[in-house]
Amino acid sequence: MGGQGEARALRNGLKRRTAGFAGVLGAGLLLAGASGAAERQTPSGLPVPRYVSLKFDRVNARAGPGDDHRLMWVYRVKGLPVQVVAETSEWRRVCDPEGSLVWVHKRTTDGRRMVMNTGEARVTLLRRPRPDARAAAFLNPRALAALDRCEKGWCRVHVDGVSGWAKEGDLWGTAQAPQCR
Repeated sequence: MGGQGEARALRNGLKRRTAGFAGVLGAGLLLAGASGAAERQTPSGLPVPRYVSLKFDRVNARAGPGDDHRLMWVYRVKGLPVQVVAETSEWRRVCDPEGSLVWVHKRTTDGRRMVMNTGEARVTLLRRPRPDARAAAFLNPRALAALDRCEKGWCRVHVDGVSGWAKEGDLWGTAQAPQCR
């Protein structure tokens, strides 16, 4: 009978440990869910990452979130698309088309979506979102365009009064994933 008592004690001990482990696991999942929700909340209430454009033709790029942080450089391109990857109540950490990460003040950004041709060749803007469509215009390297919308791998953009469709992968400022790490 001693063997059965030991087996029963072992089974009871395993049940307690399993129940304890399940409780810890369940609490961990609840906490993970709560922290995931907290991570989605931002001071602006907007999702991160997201794209914005620079509002002015002179925007200070800083090493950290505040005027007391070192000035890295000055952007001189109004409408430059940047991706917000982090934020405080007053500052936005942005990734630019060259892959640099800096902080800019929130008042220097605009919610209007712009895109950029970062390639070395012209991007053909087509009349319809199909590879066999006729060309409407061309977007030169480093040129900016206003983004209307993207669907099924194609984006409709406007530049100099002309609208056209380009492949989403040909434009910087459309990817959902963070562009800088």
